[in-house]
Amino acid sequence: MYRDVNIYEVSEEIFKQLEKGAFLTVKHGDRVNTMTIAWGSIGHMWYKPVFMVMVRYSRYTHELINRADSFTVSLPLHGQLKDALAFCGTKSGRDVDKIKECGLTLKDGQMVDTPIIDDCDLHIECKIIYKEPLKLEGMADEIRSKYYSQGNHHVLYYGEILKAYIREK
Repeated sequence: MYRDVNIYEVSEEIFKQLEKGAFLTVKHGDRVNTMTIAWGSIGHMWYKPVFMVMVRYSRYTHELINRADSFTVSLPLHGQLKDALAFCGTKSGRDVDKIKECGLTLKDGQMVDTPIIDDCDLHIECKIIYKEPLKLEGMADEIRSKYYSQGNHHVLYYGEILKAYIREK
């Protein structure tokens, strides 16, 4: 059973879990993929609550999210799914069905077409409202050299947070 939450009231939990990993799930047509993310941002833009995720061009997830209209972020808050987070952060959906291999359970999103990872505790459903390739001009040299020296840049996807909910204890 889940209960709705205000995204700003659970932001501390989100930031703490992002450091350990969360699942970004996308769906286009009948294809669903999830990947581990450790970077993301919660904000308030255009008078809307927004969650921003970054996806590299090289990722299979990019192929899907670039054609999708939504994404979900699912966060395991109690230390579970460490192996699945590691697997989904190192394997490509082009080569393996990560959801099946990890035994993850998909559940339909409540407000979007993209499913959530039901094995997690906290879920954020987002409608994509803006996307922009990351521009390296103006970026601090130490960040550019550490994360982008080989190319393989990110695209930023801004999702209006339509719903956030947490598993009842």
